[in-house]
Amino acid sequence: MNKTPAIFLDRDGVINEDGNYVATADDFHFIKGSIEAMQQLKKLGWRLVVVTNQSGIARGLYSEDQFLHLTEWMDWSLADRGVDLEGIYYCPHHPDYGQGEYHQDCDCRKPKPGMFLQASEELNIDLTQSWMIGDKASDLEAAKNAGVEQRILVRSGKPLTQDGEQLATYILDDLAAAAQLIAKQS
Repeated sequence: MNKTPAIFLDRDGVINEDGNYVATADDFHFIKGSIEAMQQLKKLGWRLVVVTNQSGIARGLYSEDQFLHLTEWMDWSLADRGVDLEGIYYCPHHPDYGQGEYHQDCDCRKPKPGMFLQASEELNIDLTQSWMIGDKASDLEAAKNAGVEQRILVRSGKPLTQDGEQLATYILDDLAAAAQLIAKQS
């Protein structure tokens, strides 16, 4: 079976407003235009995969079950609007904080490429033809480490850093602008 490309999306700051450890549907607010952008990308035939660090789990700010419940709510909210995600990958670990199994230096926490490599293997994704849309350097570094050549840094989340700007192929305002660029290049 031939591998196909995908668009990898960070969650907080790209899909939803980054409210510092968003853990409930009440705290989850889609960024204006993000749903429509994902709808546009799906209409173009793109596979969408979420890759998100969730150190709030390791820090004890919310449980893994709470995260999974919110993720299910987000997934259904998007599906109801015609956006079916191919996969949602998350890292609950942190190398400096956390209890038990969550306190570890893993290979899935961005900037390491573990989530991308797992998605590539499980979903048969061609990483070299894929895109990453993130709001910080670690998102883009993880994509680069996985072989994703097209990396968009958006201004809708964390403040831009020099490292992030250097890792970016493009710097755009938000997911809506990213979808427009990808549509022009498709």
